[in-house]
Amino acid sequence: MTEQQILDWLRSTGIPACVGLKLGIGDDAAIFHAKPTEDLVFTTDLFIENVHFRGPDPPATIGRRALARSLSDIAAMGATPRFCLVSLAIAPWADIKWVKQFYRGLLRMAAETKVTLAGGDLSHADQLFCDVMVCGAVPKDKALRRNGAKPGDSIYVSGPLGGWKNKRVVTPRLDIGQMLLGKATACMDISDGLALDLRRLTIASGVAAELDSIPLLKGASVEQALHDGEDYELLYTVPPKVHVPGIRVGTIRKGKPGTLSYAGNPLQPRGYDHFQHRS
Repeated sequence: MTEQQILDWLRSTGIPACVGLKLGIGDDAAIFHAKPTEDLVFTTDLFIENVHFRGPDPPATIGRRALARSLSDIAAMGATPRFCLVSLAIAPWADIKWVKQFYRGLLRMAAETKVTLAGGDLSHADQLFCDVMVCGAVPKDKALRRNGAKPGDSIYVSGPLGGWKNKRVVTPRLDIGQMLLGKATACMDISDGLALDLRRLTIASGVAAELDSIPLLKGASVEQALHDGEDYELLYTVPPKVHVPGIRVGTIRKGKPGTLSYAGNPLQPRGYDHFQHRS
């Protein structure tokens, strides 16, 4: 079982949509047509002990990262974040001091990005985890999607890559996402490795992709940048001669959807898939 198989099954069930809701299964956030000039986008992200973080990690760092990951999805849609809901299940080892530090880190991230903590839920569990939902807004029908890449488009990333071992601080690229509105043909954030996420984008767009070069964080290897994940940079495509911020890494090509190459050689995506990494 893979994450993609579950998403494909959900699409096939014909989930009923509420009025105004444009389902975003497979994109980074769902889109809601809220009013004539604006769409709302929603995303939610689980953040789980021993999957995304370790108990000994600084609680303020954990809180900041929990919100930053969801904000990265909002950035990938080109949206401006509005508010968040945070549900936290507290493990026996986490005391009140830990919880307060967790929220302090999360609230500092919220203040930096002008996001309001609008509510959530608290509970307890054997293992600590939280669920962060973020709502953002984007001009009507302008939200960035994964399914618009065309042959000949250039492929960009918003910054150097290196995976979770080389990138401890996540900075959601909200500014770049908003600058891509009306310019990028497809966009998503890199959470599970460049190779696997690029494959997802090319499958959604019905195209193939060729990577030429990969910008690396200090100390990172190409292997880590391609496959380790948790970079939370943006991955996007733009037509030739369109100027955008970021670093060009390749070209969209005609071909079997999802087919990738790097430096002229076939590239097999081996990024992080939750359902292939279960113990």
